[in-house]
Amino acid sequence: MFVFVLSFITYLLLSWSGEALPAYEYVIALIVAAIAYCSLGRNKKSRRYGADGLSPKRWGLFVCYFFGPFLWALVKANIDVALRIITGRVKPGIVKVQSGLTSGLAQTVLADSITLTPGTMTVDVDPENGDLYVHWIYVSDLHPTEDMVYGSFGEWVRRITR
Repeated sequence: MFVFVLSFITYLLLSWSGEALPAYEYVIALIVAAIAYCSLGRNKKSRRYGADGLSPKRWGLFVCYFFGPFLWALVKANIDVALRIITGRVKPGIVKVQSGLTSGLAQTVLADSITLTPGTMTVDVDPENGDLYVHWIYVSDLHPTEDMVYGSFGEWVRRITR
């Protein structure tokens, strides 16, 4: 249901030009939303999106996460990467980080947050135990903790996807 509602609203917002929408736009929005809903494998338990996705608490936490810790980490990472490029202090490598996240949504949000932050990129995720394989621009420890690689992202993702 979440995917259907989100697709419907997104289509209407993208087709809106500031004036009242004609009736056929609503029909097209319904068709697009139905196709998106059916194509996302709603019968698969691991990909089931429920009413939890529409929770105002969850969206509020996500907005706080995005405009708080994520943007701050993004600014710091950009400065860090720029300084490393200028000074040549680069020691890249792939490290395994145990996140402990088991849900697909939580793993995806964390992996995307890591990848969007300069200097790190999620290469692979082990879906059974939530281990992440992260390419890191400066490997200071071969067995890093969550905090060393991606800071408080894990805590926030656990709160958001609970």
